[in-house]
Amino acid sequence: MVKELTKEEVDSKTDPSVNTQWDESTPIGEQFKELYGIVDGMKSSLLTTIRPDVGPVSRCMAVAKRVGPDYLFIANIHSKKFDDLKHDKTAQITFQDTSTQNWVSITGEATTADNADPRIKQVYSKGVNAWFGDLGDGVHTGGPEDPRMALIEVKAKYIAYWKSTATTLGFIKEVAQASMTGKVADTGVNRQLFEKDIQSARDSSS
Repeated sequence: MVKELTKEEVDSKTDPSVNTQWDESTPIGEQFKELYGIVDGMKSSLLTTIRPDVGPVSRCMAVAKRVGPDYLFIANIHSKKFDDLKHDKTAQITFQDTSTQNWVSITGEATTADNADPRIKQVYSKGVNAWFGDLGDGVHTGGPEDPRMALIEVKAKYIAYWKSTATTLGFIKEVAQASMTGKVADTGVNRQLFEKDIQSARDSSS
């Protein structure tokens, strides 16, 4: 339901959209449950690393596995993102569902592992080889034993996400009504999760 813009919000330099949709009342356990429901329903994300003399660089990456609040990616060890992570371990993962407008932003610290890590075989799926190719030498096959096959693990430190509480039609109507009346659209809930709660979620999933 659309909300009135108040003078107090303007005077206090508050973003009325964020203020209207901010959710601090839902129990943390339920917030994680709904977070996982959003990200587990999406096949790909944007993985952002920090490149020296450039800044943030993003690319689309399929999540190989979610382990509690943390994420594993399979990647080619020759790709530049590994060089990025040698300089700065900061990584960001973002998801967006264009059908619901749900989005998730995860900031964390990335570690990398080479082909000796047994988790590669655990998370590898046949379609991965399409991004590696097969040299035909019996070594660089695009399979899980390929020495180019490596892991990036992002351990979350801060999570922000927005979850729609409206249907697609309801979202459109709400935004249109707010635009026509000068009120503020209220179409979902905005949440943030901090390191202490993330660690608790990590401990409970291990």
